[in-house]
Amino acid sequence: MRIRPVAAVTGALLGLSTLVLSPPAATATSGGHRTVTTVAHRGAPSYAPENTLASVDAAGRLGFDWVENNVQRTKDGGLVVLHDTSLARTTDVERVFPHRSPWNVGDFTLREIKKLDAGSWFGPEFTGERVPTLDAYLDEVEHNGQKLLLELKSPRRYPGIERQTLGELRRAGWLNASHIEHRLIVQSFDAAAVKTVHRLRPDVRTGLLGNPAAAGLPAYARYCDQINPAHTALTRAYVAAVKRLKGPHHRPLELYTWTVDDAPTARKAAGLGVDGVISSRPDVVREALSGHGR
Repeated sequence: MRIRPVAAVTGALLGLSTLVLSPPAATATSGGHRTVTTVAHRGAPSYAPENTLASVDAAGRLGFDWVENNVQRTKDGGLVVLHDTSLARTTDVERVFPHRSPWNVGDFTLREIKKLDAGSWFGPEFTGERVPTLDAYLDEVEHNGQKLLLELKSPRRYPGIERQTLGELRRAGWLNASHIEHRLIVQSFDAAAVKTVHRLRPDVRTGLLGNPAAAGLPAYARYCDQINPAHTALTRAYVAAVKRLKGPHHRPLELYTWTVDDAPTARKAAGLGVDGVISSRPDVVREALSGHGR
């Protein structure tokens, strides 16, 4: 069931009402021939608090199919969507639980985290927005017809989170053939976690965050469909080295780069041959890669 705080929904609508929105599209043209997928990083965090349902909705209203999120686990085993391993930056946890420093996600129960306000730090119109459970997040992405680049955040803090996350995805209907083929990628900075996901569900597409040495890429290609480095690490030679290899599903490896938030960097990355750009300002990237403002 999709239950949203009224203030957060209203805020999202007001925050986007002044924008000129483009038609829904996951990709933007680069150079007139090739397309580059634009992934909305943590939703649309320029318009709504990151990794919340409001942020997912904002990305949808902007016309972005692909959204990225971060999954962690609570003290009592609940899966929640939050970037930082501490709750301090994006919730009011310091006020609600002042003596629980450093306020790590894994030190709080799901019930405690549900008490926190994850929106008012961004703007008063988002007061009452909550840290979403993975289940609620998947429901929102599904309702919006979006696609998901799911990051397992710091998985070594949460032993077994790979299997647990796959179980949640299965229960939510995200491991059927259609979702696996077109709407889901699981990634992590932790190569062992990516390898575990591939071992448990070889049909699921996976991505390794970071820029491993080119000489080591063939080993990663055994269980990774993507290599996803920071844009500062990109070179034409590195992109070519990635794309010369085929991944476990017998397709050329893809490369999605992050976090690209300005037009010149987006154009540079596209010119180097990347397949996707992960951006906290996806509308800026889309405009840059569609040829506007050149």
